[in-house]
Amino acid sequence: MLGYVFKRILLMIPTMIGISIISFVIIQLPPGDYLTSLLASMADSGQTVDATEIARMRANYGLDDPMVVQYWKWISGIILRGDFGYSFEWGRPVSELIWDRMGATLSISVAALLFVWAVSLPIGIYSAVKRHSIGDHIATLFGFLGLAIPNFILALTLMYVSYKYFDQSVGGLYSPEYVGADWSWGRVWDLLKHLWIPVIVIGTSGTAALIRILRANLTDELSKPYVVTARAKGLSEYEVIMRYPVRIALNPFVSAIGWVLPQLISGVTITAIVLNLPTAGPLLLRALISQDMYLAGSFILLMGVLTLIGMLVSDLLLALLDPRIRFT
Repeated sequence: MLGYVFKRILLMIPTMIGISIISFVIIQLPPGDYLTSLLASMADSGQTVDATEIARMRANYGLDDPMVVQYWKWISGIILRGDFGYSFEWGRPVSELIWDRMGATLSISVAALLFVWAVSLPIGIYSAVKRHSIGDHIATLFGFLGLAIPNFILALTLMYVSYKYFDQSVGGLYSPEYVGADWSWGRVWDLLKHLWIPVIVIGTSGTAALIRILRANLTDELSKPYVVTARAKGLSEYEVIMRYPVRIALNPFVSAIGWVLPQLISGVTITAIVLNLPTAGPLLLRALISQDMYLAGSFILLMGVLTLIGMLVSDLLLALLDPRIRFT
């Protein structure tokens, strides 16, 4: 197993290099740069900037350097010093901006992932075992509703319900009195009271999709000869279902880790904007709009790295979960 992991990590290195190059090229593709966007914004508001000051800023930021030179400065800073560059718009190091948002992003996304698994696993198993029953039809109905309702509509609805019937402040993760406060049990409880809305909104569509996938996979497994043989040998129905068919049908849950990790950053941007959540998605969108290249490039690079890590974790868990897979 250790040899397999080591080999996979070595293969990830050239992939990461390719991702970093593609990330930097992508943020350089739009015409102009951050200063171009800044000058256009100032011109629209009637402000003027001295040409000498513009030249000084371009020299300080290295915006006139060739793309290869800019890329080398950026990637060497990340590798050698952990320096992701400087955010032009925010006037702060990119690493500070990223880590400031990752705490809230991680807490929301992990809670949503646990919600998805806790809901979809038992419903998916029940729907497969009790096919075409009333419960199966009800689960199918809610599954399709979860896929059909846009997240931002559901977010607005839950915000209204929360404010109207529970007298709870909406938007953000904390009530006004706890914003910026030191950690305490009161602040933790206030966080939990606000966390349920983004968790339900983010988890609903994923729950609906996994219910359908698990139902289809488990239905296929339950009709295979080894399950019929297990029943013929007198094993209990619980053991017949849970011992192997469910383990094999769980592959989509484990495989989902590969795309869940990058979604920690960008997958719920619209929901985060509607709910005014201090997560990474809105910050990435703003960086792309303003052409804040080091901030945007670092986010894109981080999503690529998280995807690779997620795929590695998925492969390891699949090999442990599925008896048909062996490490090679």
